[in-house]
Amino acid sequence: MKIEDCFRIGSILKTKGLKGEMQLYVDFDGLEDIDFDALFIQIAGKLAPFFVESVKYSHNGHAFLYLEDVDTIEKAAALVKKDVYLPNKLKPVKGEEDFTLFDLVGFTAIDDNEGELGEITDVQEYPQQLIATIDFNGKEVLFPLNEETITGIDVVKEIINIDLPEGLLDIYLD
Repeated sequence: MKIEDCFRIGSILKTKGLKGEMQLYVDFDGLEDIDFDALFIQIAGKLAPFFVESVKYSHNGHAFLYLEDVDTIEKAAALVKKDVYLPNKLKPVKGEEDFTLFDLVGFTAIDDNEGELGEITDVQEYPQQLIATIDFNGKEVLFPLNEETITGIDVVKEIINIDLPEGLLDIYLD
């Protein structure tokens, strides 16, 4: 399984006890509503499959996880600080009313003047506004997500049309 075929649900924070239980930091809203019996953990840049023995959700964005064949603290400790993924087919489809600008990660950004810029790799919240990140011609480019720059969003085709401020791309390419 490739990373692009999956979505990240969190990361393993630490071990708990001596029998392989791990504490999972969950940063995917609604994970408790997804029924899964296997997951993937990123180890050395590749996704390794694990079968879930049990998962118990806590109220504070954490879950306690037992995986098959991870039955000692040593085996669990090897997975600490690793990212955890589920296949994209398990990702819940959001309704239009649930869509936020943070959901633009993975969308293709198309500028009205420059054409296709690339895929949005990250959306970060700053005190004044949201900032999107793309990889354009080998350079990381940041641009604001606001009413002035966004000219249209096609949720089905995963495309965002934007009108970047004049000279913004030149700053990154010079």
